[in-house]
Amino acid sequence: MRARAAASALPALSVPHCIVRVMFDGLHDIDWSSMDHAYGSAAEVPALLLAFRSPDPDERNKAFSRFYGAVHHQGDVYPCTAATVPFLYELAGDSATPDRAAVVELLVSIGGIAVERCEEPYAHPTGHAEAAALVRERADVIVALASDSDPRVRRAAVRGLGTLVDDAEPAATELRRLLPAEPGAVQRLAVVEAMATLALRRPAVAGDAVRWFDALAADPVLDPRTRLAAVVHRSRCRPDEIGEDVVPAAIGLLRETTRFTVPVDTWADPPRPAAPAAADDVPPQVAAAFEDLDRNRRVHAPTTELLRTFHEVLEGRLPQRTELLAEQLRDPDPGSRLDALRMSAELMKSWRGDHTALVGLVAGQLGATDYEVAAEAAALLEACHPLAEPAREALAAQVVAQRTAHGPDVWASPRPHLRRAHQEAVRALARLGDARALPSLLTALDGGVDSWRAVEVAHALPGAAGELVPRLRAHLRRIDVTAPWIEMSANALLSAVAALGDPAAVPDVTGVLETAVRHEQWGVTRSALAALKAFGPPAASALPVVRSLTTVAESHVGPAAVAALWAIGGDREEVVPLLRDLLDDSMTFRIRDAADVLGEIGPPAAAALPRLRELLDHGEVWVRVHCAAAIWDIAGVTEVEVENGTGAVLDVLLRAWTQNEATAGRVVTCLHRMGPAAAPALPHLRSHLAAARRDWLTGIVQDEELQRNVRAAVERISPAAA
Repeated sequence: MRARAAASALPALSVPHCIVRVMFDGLHDIDWSSMDHAYGSAAEVPALLLAFRSPDPDERNKAFSRFYGAVHHQGDVYPCTAATVPFLYELAGDSATPDRAAVVELLVSIGGIAVERCEEPYAHPTGHAEAAALVRERADVIVALASDSDPRVRRAAVRGLGTLVDDAEPAATELRRLLPAEPGAVQRLAVVEAMATLALRRPAVAGDAVRWFDALAADPVLDPRTRLAAVVHRSRCRPDEIGEDVVPAAIGLLRETTRFTVPVDTWADPPRPAAPAAADDVPPQVAAAFEDLDRNRRVHAPTTELLRTFHEVLEGRLPQRTELLAEQLRDPDPGSRLDALRMSAELMKSWRGDHTALVGLVAGQLGATDYEVAAEAAALLEACHPLAEPAREALAAQVVAQRTAHGPDVWASPRPHLRRAHQEAVRALARLGDARALPSLLTALDGGVDSWRAVEVAHALPGAAGELVPRLRAHLRRIDVTAPWIEMSANALLSAVAALGDPAAVPDVTGVLETAVRHEQWGVTRSALAALKAFGPPAASALPVVRSLTTVAESHVGPAAVAALWAIGGDREEVVPLLRDLLDDSMTFRIRDAADVLGEIGPPAAAALPRLRELLDHGEVWVRVHCAAAIWDIAGVTEVEVENGTGAVLDVLLRAWTQNEATAGRVVTCLHRMGPAAAPALPHLRSHLAAARRDWLTGIVQDEELQRNVRAAVERISPAAA
């Protein structure tokens, strides 16, 4: 689905009229307004193209950013994108075009994606095919630009020889010719990469390409980066031939590269303009998320993309990849270590296995004298905290050392990298449930600087509730629910006090609830109801306001109020009729919420079973899963002992897991409750544990929890087999 909620108009672009007259013949003959890009009408496209010629760097940067964000959104190619190709060729061929390399890079990106996807079923019906045809018609221009006098243009164009040129033999010959003539180290890497891309697209030249890679890798006269590229891209073309000697050979060449510095201005993209300061009413969490995105887009070393490719080729070979990362993290260049830390995160996020050695390597960077490196290491451990136990003592030592060296207010240090390094280390330590994080969290909550970062991890320290809860309550009392963007901060506070479980917070949560209802802040209302539900009977003083919300018109609030009413009051005579009404709702999430509470009530909710059974045929998979789990919790083993040996409940659960991997968490917890009755699910459970790759939608935290739950389910279902 296209994202249309974002702003679709770029601020007016002032382009000299002379440019309009001498370039882009036919630009305004195209009915751009009849086409769409990712955010709506493509009527703005001519202004973007013209802005690529603007003498104002800021205007060009805005135009490129908007083009990538809307016209080439996430690499997609719309009909309007295809229509820009002739004009991009015109810009690329004009030596007077500013940022010509950026234009060539954009052209190669559009063409490469179009050529790759034009025959795939999910390609745009006209965009990909049209763009592919237009790019291929003028592939000779890309070939010529690969010998351009501008090294950045050459680097961008060379990649096009691998992706856009259909006649493989001449393209391979040209690449072999270009390499010895190319003085730039990074441009040489691009030539080798293009040869591998060409070989993968056109198998007829693959054998010659592999032999060429072998010759390059063995050539002692060549620079080590080019030889390393040959090793990597040979592996890319022949992954089944990766032997035990490949990674050691790559490490030896990587070690040699540290002796040959490549000037940053010969390989790095021009620095981006500084992002504008966030508006005062933008939540700090949102601003921080965008800072992280910007930080993760940066590349600090000329071999980073090459090494990232190598890691992708090595896939699940954890020992070899860890050995390679160990070498990367020994690099004397802080930028190379920053990039290596991000590759370490990518490995742990993508592959299961024993990451103890890698966590130890990351922990070794916590004491780096470069605080940006230390901050990145701590942030990685915080993000991967289910795996971070081996780093516990290193984190604690670093937190103490920073407070000793820079004072107890280091959490709010004016030095941004030191500040981030300390905060991330504290958060990582707190995620491990370690009380040594507490002094800095209290500093944050008392001082108010980046206190939201402390709130997010406070729930992990239940043993410190006596010190944390009074401070969190004070923050709750200061919440202005009418403030813009308040929901994110309020929800985090409510979640934290609920997790810490001190009933002393009930009056404050109730106060937030009443205020939120009064101002119709329904997101905060739902979070406050969830917090009161977590407190259960100790929140009895809130029953009148909770009861009044069970029939509120807002679609999410009613089910949340009914759930809280049951958890606090426990009166099934009052709650079950409300839940049965929700089962007949047209909104699937209301059905799911009602089924969950009915499952919590258990056998006394048997009157709802006929309707729950009917819902096992519902068209929405999540409804089927929630209702199946509720049926089991109400009726138990009688729902399994039927003629086919599995029963409707188990059948629904396993089919749902197969159909939609995202249901795994809820399915597995129900299978665990079923115990031996879920024996037919054992093959599925064991198959899940045997998978080496994580589901990219799940993430480390959820995946590690799911693995624990699967192992527990296997043990409960079949203790002897487990």
